[in-house]
Amino acid sequence: MKPIRWGILGAAKFAREHMAPAIHAAEGAELYALATSDAAKAAPFQAFCPSLRVHDSYQALLDDPSVDAVYIPLPNHLHVEWTLKAVAAGKPVLCEKPIALQAGEIDRLIAARDASGLLVAEAYMIVHHPQWHRAREWLQAGEIGTLRHVDAAFSFNNEAEPGNIRNRAETGGGSLRDIGVYTFGSCRFVTGAEPVEVTARIRRENGVEVFAQVAATMEGPGGGFTYGSMTSMRLFNRQEVSFQGDRGMIRLISAPFNANVHDVAEVELHRPGQRVVTDRFPTANHYKLQVEAFGHSLRTGAPYPCPLEFVQGTQAMMDRVYQVALDIAP
Repeated sequence: MKPIRWGILGAAKFAREHMAPAIHAAEGAELYALATSDAAKAAPFQAFCPSLRVHDSYQALLDDPSVDAVYIPLPNHLHVEWTLKAVAAGKPVLCEKPIALQAGEIDRLIAARDASGLLVAEAYMIVHHPQWHRAREWLQAGEIGTLRHVDAAFSFNNEAEPGNIRNRAETGGGSLRDIGVYTFGSCRFVTGAEPVEVTARIRRENGVEVFAQVAATMEGPGGGFTYGSMTSMRLFNRQEVSFQGDRGMIRLISAPFNANVHDVAEVELHRPGQRVVTDRFPTANHYKLQVEAFGHSLRTGAPYPCPLEFVQGTQAMMDRVYQVALDIAP
């Protein structure tokens, strides 16, 4: 099997620590090229991939005929622009989340994907992790009875990093754009439900939303249920999701979003009589699995597990929160 040769636009810290090693380790993939004008930023990538080709501009990498696919970890506000440029250069694209800052922008990406016939996807890695597939299997099998409520929380504190792109309005910062995609998208992935009514309260600093509390009524194939979530970039590290039914509960409380970084991934099924079934996934790497899923779709034409239409639904929910949210005092 000839490997898919990947190029990365920009030497982002996240790419260096997670996605570049995942591409390097994935079956059927080759970490082939990096675009950066700073040799010092390229050095850590070359430390584990000495054969890496370095281009001094993003466009130079896109123009490289040997690059088969492109991964984009640029700041949020650049995602649509460079995804479209990569498609114009004939490259399939895996772009970091959020792939756009408004749901309507994703229409342009869908149109470009369909016109070109190229695979274009958001790097929403959690849907490739077996813990989330197990949660969905349990829910669909009726293990918790009728779903009544979902709650989710994801927080960290980067107050000491004012220059971080997450803390800057001009680069599309905000807790919802960074981690709300997980609290919203994970619920939608497991349940297949969409919001009917939404209320929210947010807190801003320097024009950037740093805390969001969301409540919603959701409707899906299994009926309606209530939803609540909290995201923050100013609170101690926390991540957990619970799906509560009338006969049981599914909980992901160790590392639902940063598996094997925050902690070992575990999903629990709580049943009557204080019975708990726990499935652990100590070796699953959702970044590597994501690269392999992308490669499988490229080679076979099989549907990608997380299409742009799903991503657009999560972004539409986020847009709605920003539209209806009430600001709370710092």
